[in-house]
Amino acid sequence: MLNDPEAGKGMSTILSIGSLVLLIGIGVMLFFALRGKGGTKDAVSFGKTKARVSANVKIRFSDVAGAEEEKEELKEIVEFLKSPKKFKEVGARVPKGVLLVGRPGTGKTLFAKAVAGEANVPFFSISGSDFVEMFVGVGASRVRDLFLQAKKSQPCIVFIDEIDAVGRKRGAGLGGGNDEREQTLNQLLVQMDGFDENDGVVIIAATNRPDVLDPALLRPGRFDRQITIHMPDVKGREAIFRVHAKNKPLAPAVDFRNLARLTTGFSGADIENLLNEAAILAARDNRKVIFMQDIYEGINKVIAGPQKKSRIITERDKRITAYHEAGHALVGRFMKYCDAIQEVSIIPRGMAEGYTISRPRTDDNHITYNHLMDTIAMTLGGRAAEEIVIQDISTGASMDIKQITSIARSMVTEWGMSPKLKNIYFGGEEEVFIGRDYQTTAMYSEEIAAIIDSEIRVILDTNYERALKTINDHIDVLHNMVKLLFEHETIYGDEVDMLIDGKSVEEVSEYIKNKKIEQDKIAAEEAAKLKEKSPLGNPKDMIVPEKAAEVSFTIAPNGAIEIEVPENVASENIETPTTKIEEVKEDKPEVVESLSKEEAPDNKEDKPE
Repeated sequence: MLNDPEAGKGMSTILSIGSLVLLIGIGVMLFFALRGKGGTKDAVSFGKTKARVSANVKIRFSDVAGAEEEKEELKEIVEFLKSPKKFKEVGARVPKGVLLVGRPGTGKTLFAKAVAGEANVPFFSISGSDFVEMFVGVGASRVRDLFLQAKKSQPCIVFIDEIDAVGRKRGAGLGGGNDEREQTLNQLLVQMDGFDENDGVVIIAATNRPDVLDPALLRPGRFDRQITIHMPDVKGREAIFRVHAKNKPLAPAVDFRNLARLTTGFSGADIENLLNEAAILAARDNRKVIFMQDIYEGINKVIAGPQKKSRIITERDKRITAYHEAGHALVGRFMKYCDAIQEVSIIPRGMAEGYTISRPRTDDNHITYNHLMDTIAMTLGGRAAEEIVIQDISTGASMDIKQITSIARSMVTEWGMSPKLKNIYFGGEEEVFIGRDYQTTAMYSEEIAAIIDSEIRVILDTNYERALKTINDHIDVLHNMVKLLFEHETIYGDEVDMLIDGKSVEEVSEYIKNKKIEQDKIAAEEAAKLKEKSPLGNPKDMIVPEKAAEVSFTIAPNGAIEIEVPENVASENIETPTTKIEEVKEDKPEVVESLSKEEAPDNKEDKPE
């Protein structure tokens, strides 16, 4: 027995593991010992909350637009924090917790800050992922410390962003009930239950996945009020544009109502981002004013990515891209329930070689069967055009195929739009860590799965045949559209309509050129109007001819004139508006020409309104 080689091998393994653990323990002790007192201090502070505290939040409800009903609900929380006595006198209990539910970018964090700003109370903000660490007990300790600090500062607001990181359903992890994340959640539930009725601490949490939260977290007495923040409608988007444009110098011709119609499906964060992109484009062109075409480009940049005009593209690739995008536009134009075609381009953006942008005509809350079928047909129009004209197919349709397969599967399994499986919900499979089980399980038999696959195939094949027929019936329009794309690279919905109405390529091309001239004229008029806004008149009238070339000026958004005078120019050379531009022309024509060149707006990338 003592000479058993297997037993000796096992004992050796145990000793090796024990030695390794001992060495690690000694190393940790030496690490803290070398750091001295600081090591003990850091070990204690490790369990402290990472919440950021803002004592004076500047954001108000006036900074939030596009969600008036949600704003009204949150105003009740503000009233409670300001005047709790009014609610207590009538026996009302203000919700201890408010859960803000909405897609990313809808303004959940902004709403929470606005509540704190309106109530003028301290604002504790922390992410759900900031609670849990690799060490056992740290998450629960941080929860206790967070609520301890909040009670000391009451009345106050505690905001937990992405609470689904710590509040997921229990029992789905590897550690079962001993999982560190679950211990943190348990402590959070205990702390929320531990509030006295007089506590002036309101918990606001945000998530875009309410379906994965633990039911105990959502029961009355904890997060007993849920406020769903929807994507803004056309009226809300217009209001959001106005809020984010307050600090930006926009040209007079910028039309917020038109922009709101063009940005269906955009969130508040998307709108803020596209206006920022427009401002960057204006600054890149050395302009002090943001024109409409800058915002158009910002919209496209948010949707499809930045332009890549410098990319070298072979004639073969350019031809494939042109027919692919023209196929999308042509089929979409002839589908009755399809979204309106807005723009078709063969300029690469992001990872795409070209793009076709369509816009919903209205903010419809219901998506119909006919709309989905027409959308699938339009999406397959690119592949159909390649097959008919190029006599080959390319990988350019890969994302199209992925998108329409997802739509068709949802039509069959979730929306009951399949003739054979009508009005039955099969749903998806349980995802790892989201359900209560670790394994993924389908909610239907293998026979049903085969029928589902067959019905998806029927939907896709039917719409591919529709796309092929549409292109074959209007093949001349397809070829003309490609000719225009080769000449102008980008065409718009009105120009597509002209081709379909029978206009020749030459007529449409002439229309495009005239439209560009008109846009340049409008941009020049806008620049002139900005000069006239100044209360002191045209800034060129303030410059003495002899020193005009050495003085620069800018016009602020409010019309005020800012003059920059070099050190070598005496202050007496700058006079009140007495010297007129006509006098400068007679004396120094080269100065006037120089100034005109500096102020001429750059409109190389104007886009139609």
